[in-house]
Amino acid sequence: MRALLFVLTLLLTACGSPPEPAGERGAAPTAAEAPRALAPIDPARYRERVATLASDAFEGRGPASAGERKTVPWLVEQFRALGLKPGNGDSYTQAVPMVELLTEPTQPFTVQTPDGPLALVHGTDVVTVTRRTTPTVSVAGLMPVFVGYGVSAPELGWDDYADVDVRGKLVITLVNDPGFHDGDETLFRGRAMTYYGRWTYKYEEAERRGAAAVLIVHDDAGAGYGWEVVKNGAARPQFDLPMPADAPPGLAVQGWLSSEAATRLFAAAGKDFAALKRAAGLRDFQAELLTRLSASVSLASTIRTASSDNVLALIPGRTRPDEVIVYTAHWDHLGRNFQMTDGVFNGAIDNATGTAALISIAEAMQAGPPPERSVLFLAVTLEESGLLGSRHYTEQPVFPLAQTVAALNIDALQAIGPAKDVIVVGYGASELEDVLAREAAARDRYLRPEPKPETGGYYRSDHFNFARMGVPALYIKTGWEHRTLGEDYGRAQVEAYGALRYHKPQDELTADADLSGIVEDLGLLHAVGDRLANSALWPQWYAGNEFRAAREADRPAR
Repeated sequence: MRALLFVLTLLLTACGSPPEPAGERGAAPTAAEAPRALAPIDPARYRERVATLASDAFEGRGPASAGERKTVPWLVEQFRALGLKPGNGDSYTQAVPMVELLTEPTQPFTVQTPDGPLALVHGTDVVTVTRRTTPTVSVAGLMPVFVGYGVSAPELGWDDYADVDVRGKLVITLVNDPGFHDGDETLFRGRAMTYYGRWTYKYEEAERRGAAAVLIVHDDAGAGYGWEVVKNGAARPQFDLPMPADAPPGLAVQGWLSSEAATRLFAAAGKDFAALKRAAGLRDFQAELLTRLSASVSLASTIRTASSDNVLALIPGRTRPDEVIVYTAHWDHLGRNFQMTDGVFNGAIDNATGTAALISIAEAMQAGPPPERSVLFLAVTLEESGLLGSRHYTEQPVFPLAQTVAALNIDALQAIGPAKDVIVVGYGASELEDVLAREAAARDRYLRPEPKPETGGYYRSDHFNFARMGVPALYIKTGWEHRTLGEDYGRAQVEAYGALRYHKPQDELTADADLSGIVEDLGLLHAVGDRLANSALWPQWYAGNEFRAAREADRPAR
């Protein structure tokens, strides 16, 4: 219940614009101080840890699989060997109950029109799943209603649900924020996506309004990825946390609709989809009932319940042990596909780099004096299934979130080599960036906003679950401006990874992979955590951030 209250609070808080970068190169203090003397990150040991986690022996680190049964004990032993304490009482693990659903349509998604039935082809025109843990789900006779971007943001004077009742209907909505597709920088945060633009919010808001089903119209630019990602994601088992026994059933059906199929569907109702899409970006937009249509679909699910584990290791604080800094990284990846010749999704970059980073930063911290505050190293599961491991932790935290100073997240660091810049995902979010900028300047580096804020990267990794509960959270990426080869080289490396290796078996650790830049990033994150752990700082969200109200509810200004 607390999580739901905080989610509602953050969504009703102003989504103001972040501070402007200090010039094109981002933010850096004008006067750099010398780095403090900290134990270095051991490059050889770090590489060895990445190689182990990304090896075929770990079978792609799939949750509740043979890969997990190798990964979790290995992580526990690594932390224990370094002398870290169990992070969950006397245990290094926290069980995360999960439900696995593999859903397939048993009846095509069919729309009855005045001219006869319009059948949408699963995988080509539409993909649908359900979160209901029942063997079959069927909906029939649903009236579609187009709600524009599906956003209700009273603090911004925006409500796509005004004067329309969507209870028991099929909601159709656009992805991203109002203003995105028209390039209107005056709406919301301009190019930078807010949480209102994320597909998860679209489902949540429609469910709160009583909709029976939701389809989000896909486009590559608005979603930040192609249709193949949507199609392949729906073909895999869907994981979720178990619903409480007294919880409402939730959406019967949720999924995506291709832009081409949306055009045909709206035309069958006598509507111009392109015109309605343009209208959705205007403040006077009103939801459109497609009264001439009715939609039906039936789904069958194979249901399995299981459990996976978060791994928690602690360096206790010597003077204020109840105040905690959390480092997070997800250990899970996509597991193994036995139908493929090379079916191990090794996940070297995503996210053996981050998981190994937790161990290496812990090793460096252990080499110094005990910190004043406690430092928790949290390797979470089920990130690839919707950030479920971190969600479970933040809904059932071992350490109170009101006493959690900050979350520092490490996910998919790129093997580009040493960089001058540090990319901040969600740039302009919190005062953690002030601490980061100071430490970066001490190392002759500067902060750069993420290149594509419109993809909503800040809401797509585990720190987000801390953020939505109010805890200031920092998420950095390896910079693109290689110290000797330049920015074009770094950009090309990142783009090649995204095109050829991301979420593919090819995400392996190669012999020529240059991890030196990642090692520098880990040293920087070590320094940020060390400063927070040995000071009285309580970083706050910047004014106007959508998560600030949740933090102030937990920790009123003193």
